[in-house]
Amino acid sequence: MKINHIYSIVLRQVILNKRSWGRWTGILYWPTIDLLVWGTLSIYIQKAGGQEFNVFVFLIGSVILMNFIWRTQQGVAVSFLEDVWTRNFVNLFSSPLTIGEYSVGLVVTAIFRVGFSIGILCILAWLLYTFNIFVFGFYLMPFLAILFLFSIAIGFFSVGITLRIGPSAEALVWSIPAIISPLSGAMYPVSVLPGFIQKIALALPSTYVFEGMRGVIATGSYDHRLLWIGFALSVVYLALGTWYIFLSYRTVLRRGLFSRFSTTD
Repeated sequence: MKINHIYSIVLRQVILNKRSWGRWTGILYWPTIDLLVWGTLSIYIQKAGGQEFNVFVFLIGSVILMNFIWRTQQGVAVSFLEDVWTRNFVNLFSSPLTIGEYSVGLVVTAIFRVGFSIGILCILAWLLYTFNIFVFGFYLMPFLAILFLFSIAIGFFSVGITLRIGPSAEALVWSIPAIISPLSGAMYPVSVLPGFIQKIALALPSTYVFEGMRGVIATGSYDHRLLWIGFALSVVYLALGTWYIFLSYRTVLRRGLFSRFSTTD
């Protein structure tokens, strides 16, 4: 694995983003809209209900963490799709570039994109609603670590599925992370979900983060064992996602399916 190959992938994505205002809608526009809608709603609910439980902190925190999942996953999957849309995917692999180097390049790109997007979102949350992301204290870093690994795994699965099925599967890039929010109990406790869905929720690392966030807000602490479960699950998902993207790439090569991503229609 060569650093210069990885750097070339990252540099290409940086140049693409600098030259296209349309790409900034996913990085800044939609996260800001989410923050404004849920932030205003949470203030209304808090004032109308007068609950002791801080609904405002809970909802704003959920919005930021869910956007962290979305932007990280899209940092991987959408960067791949941009190579497909521009018919450049085959050109990249006509060079000595390996799928491992390409995948690492996508991950590094995702780090930059999510770092910028969530950084701006946290600043806006502070300016508009005086919300401080560091209200979660020590737990913030493990929360983000779990979500980052899980989101990269989702991104790898999205890329792998698109490789196997073809460009027509790009809708999955948007739909896969969309189902994570309701299944993980991002906006409500998992206990309110139907019984069989609760079992699915407990298999998702993100569930332990959102449940942990509510625990920290309510009591100031959270069971560390549950954090370890979430972290272990995220590592398992990342390993499976990495295996799947490599498997899909080898399948495309073996079956001669690269023509679906070529420069000719």
